[in-house]
Amino acid sequence: MKNLPLYFLRSPPSLRLPVSAANSFLAHLSYFITLSLIGYGSLKLTKTRTSAAPNDLNIFFTSVSAATVSSMSVVKMEVFSNFQLLIITTLMFLGGEVFLSAVSFQLAHHNQQTNHDIPHTVEFENESATVDELTISKSSFKVLGRIIIGYLLATNIGGACMIIIYLIMVPHARHVLEIKGINFITFSIFSTVSTFTNCGFIPTNENMIVFKKNSGLLIILAAEVLLGGCLYPVGLRLVIMAAAKVTGKKGWRYILKNDSAMGYSHLLSGVRCWFLAATAVGFIILQFIIFCSLEWNNSDGIWDGMNPYEKVVGSFFQVINSRHTGESVVDISLISPAILVVFLVMMYLPPYTTFLPLRTKEKASIADGNDKRQHLVKYLTFSQLSYLAIFITLICITERDKLKNDPLNFSVLNIAVEVISAYGNVGFSTGYSCKRQVVADSTCRDAWYGFAGRWSAKGKLILILVMFFGRLKSFSRHGGKAWKLS
Repeated sequence: MKNLPLYFLRSPPSLRLPVSAANSFLAHLSYFITLSLIGYGSLKLTKTRTSAAPNDLNIFFTSVSAATVSSMSVVKMEVFSNFQLLIITTLMFLGGEVFLSAVSFQLAHHNQQTNHDIPHTVEFENESATVDELTISKSSFKVLGRIIIGYLLATNIGGACMIIIYLIMVPHARHVLEIKGINFITFSIFSTVSTFTNCGFIPTNENMIVFKKNSGLLIILAAEVLLGGCLYPVGLRLVIMAAAKVTGKKGWRYILKNDSAMGYSHLLSGVRCWFLAATAVGFIILQFIIFCSLEWNNSDGIWDGMNPYEKVVGSFFQVINSRHTGESVVDISLISPAILVVFLVMMYLPPYTTFLPLRTKEKASIADGNDKRQHLVKYLTFSQLSYLAIFITLICITERDKLKNDPLNFSVLNIAVEVISAYGNVGFSTGYSCKRQVVADSTCRDAWYGFAGRWSAKGKLILILVMFFGRLKSFSRHGGKAWKLS
């Protein structure tokens, strides 16, 4: 068979939408703003379970929190009706990284086909390839697209089914939902989608504290946290490896051998996946050791009535959620400040943070004027820590009176936890405790679920900006390079 010339094989180094970085940022920002506004309208037009409906700002805040998978709370979750919980579930699913990456991949592949471009980036050693090889490479993109969709559906449907089965088999857990008037099927779907997307919303006011003794449920959700979060590339590669071994088809092996050529940012090389898994497990073990060392005999009773096995599972669940999900089996405000600092670091780290002691080849060439402009923008933007410092400072300004009059609740550490949690799209919150008030207020009600709920309207608006910024932080992650600290 006649070989094809080299120029027919070469194409851009990754499969991307045909837009510049600035346009891509605007497209993503527009998507999340539109999704948040649609969610706000839907929640506003539907009835809540209680007569005291949240105000417009709190409804919009909740919609943004769901769309950006941040799970920052300013109202009780049990305020929302069953239909509203399904609306929030939809927002979380549509705002999840796996869903968005799947849509982007499909659109990019469709655009390549529309422009009659062959989405192929592998350069063969003899600088030529057979038509059969090109056919395999072309079909592999369709195969990968189906794998991503299949992975997304399988993990969500499978997780929801396992929770439903668990609730049927464990009357105690189902009874909790019956007392609260929450449909257990809605709870299963909502919790699975929220956990897989690393959002962290739970339909109960107490998040997972009310289920802290249900170790089986915690294990199911912990698996969803990892499969949809920091170990998603590992899970995706394992699925492809299993399919390649079972089917023996060349297309599957092609995807594994040419992971970078596929243009899907979540498809990492085998070596990177192993180091990613080792890093994630290392972080979990490190946190678990520190958490258990300081909190195993917590004097505030966060483990009351729990046996050692339940405490071990609860501790693992807590530290697994510290990276990006934010579900909790303990009141965060009752744990050691040292643990809070560890959680701050974990929330700040990107999901695919990897200890990779290998040298990688980098291209330092700047091809055209557009690349030069992008290069300049990277150097003029601030670093992530700089932005966080600015946000924390602004909120300290808007809440300065409360910092002065209620210093135990409105401490800089608690504000930092809230801001970095919103930036990392995690959802951890120290809440608000009436016991910590310097001047007691008889009308005060504890609200551990959302410290931001006690902030001013200006503070909440700033935190909304932080959630958007955190969801789009990949566009500014390389900023601050012009600063040289020496």
